[in-house]
Amino acid sequence: MAQLPIIAVKNLTKRYGSTTTVKGISFEVKKGEIFGILGPNGAGKTTTLEMIEALRPIDGGTVLLDGIDVAKKPQRIREIIGIQLQSSNFYDKVTLKEQLKMFGSFYGESVDPMELLESVQLAEKSKSFPEKLSGGQKQRFSIACALVNKPKVLFLDEPTTGLDPQARRNLWELIQTINADGITVVLTSHYMEEAQLLCDRLAIMDQGEIIALDSPKAMIKQLLKRGFTKKEQVEQADLEDVYIDLTGKALRE
Repeated sequence: MAQLPIIAVKNLTKRYGSTTTVKGISFEVKKGEIFGILGPNGAGKTTTLEMIEALRPIDGGTVLLDGIDVAKKPQRIREIIGIQLQSSNFYDKVTLKEQLKMFGSFYGESVDPMELLESVQLAEKSKSFPEKLSGGQKQRFSIACALVNKPKVLFLDEPTTGLDPQARRNLWELIQTINADGITVVLTSHYMEEAQLLCDRLAIMDQGEIIALDSPKAMIKQLLKRGFTKKEQVEQADLEDVYIDLTGKALRE
């Protein structure tokens, strides 16, 4: 018997006045996969995520998450998902360790803050304040906060924007580790290399519609079958590889 999807989206629609920003899209996310949503600014990616996360009202269609109707039981949904916080949501004068305990209490969870901080390589920053963290550290801490309730699905909205190459690659490894622990990951990104590396499958959105949905490898094969060609140039490395080789893979924090 086929396993039910962890997320089932059917005819999902969002309207603002006479403008429809998400136009009846449908897709499924399999349990345990990393699923990406790509598209230009204004394509409807973030709005789609926010409706799935029960943060924005659904104007049409349905979303089932782990079999639960998002529109009917939004509070239950919030209990079983993790959402990457923006740095503006942190308390500047509360230590990382204290904040994780506090976030856990919101869910009635007794969390081990040091274990969470260790998992995102921030154990040595346990007594630091968020305002003292680098960009990469803030992103990793936001993920630690999203894991306090042991979520079934983790949502990441452009998680590596603005990070340097070391921090970006480190965050990729962290996302893969979280996924390997059995957590389904749904992310948006503007970095094609990131999506190709991380995502098992992805949807490409434009003007509120899904225009492609498949694995990155399958999408590339389909493009080539349509006759796409470009100047053939095989490179064993690129400038980012040079940069990492010269400056090291370790995080600079």
